[in-house]
Amino acid sequence: MLVRMTTNADADGAPQSPQQPELPPQSRPERPERPESDAKPQPRRRAPAGAAVLREDVTEAIRAAVFGELAAVGYARMSIEGIARRAGVGKTAVYRRWRSKLHLVLDLVSAIAVQGLPAPDTGTLEGDLRLLYEVTSRALRHPVASQVIPDLQAEAARNPEIAEALQKALREGQAGVANGIVEAARARGEIRADVDGELALDLMSGPLYWRAVVIRGPKPPKGYLESLTRATAAALRAL
Repeated sequence: MLVRMTTNADADGAPQSPQQPELPPQSRPERPERPESDAKPQPRRRAPAGAAVLREDVTEAIRAAVFGELAAVGYARMSIEGIARRAGVGKTAVYRRWRSKLHLVLDLVSAIAVQGLPAPDTGTLEGDLRLLYEVTSRALRHPVASQVIPDLQAEAARNPEIAEALQKALREGQAGVANGIVEAARARGEIRADVDGELALDLMSGPLYWRAVVIRGPKPPKGYLESLTRATAAALRAL
């Protein structure tokens, strides 16, 4: 429908000039011959049909709606119709950006891996770990995240594409931050230079994800993050 309206905009929407009296053939000024397609006055240049600019605010509204739908009904029951309704747009707006709900979710999960977490830079290993745990703990307790991540993990057991995207998002998002903390600690001489980066990542990221995502336990008790920080720092120094 949009393509058809765009291609007919000049014919149907442009105002018509008042009709001029026709001159006798001998009085008509000579005009250079030109192709038939150029016979009409050229309108202001328009974007080609089908190449409409995608509004960023609409795209962001759709992305937010996807997380809302995932939290409300889960991936299996989520539909393009529900996403469009929650975003306040038509289904066409969604399909212009993504071919299906699978591609939509894969795109969003992959974007999480690119954005990642802010890298702490407090000047000490324990300070960096404490800040990392505060930010991660808050993010994992968010109502949307606490519903979406377990649901996608369950779906990943049935869908290899979602499994790959989710693994990339969770692992790469954490790995970038963890590697930054490890490198800074190495440079300060707080840990050995040959510390195993993969083992360090497991030690730093595992406890909170186990509590929040796997067993879906309650909010950590007071003092838990401080104790976890000290234990993780000691383990990294012992590697």
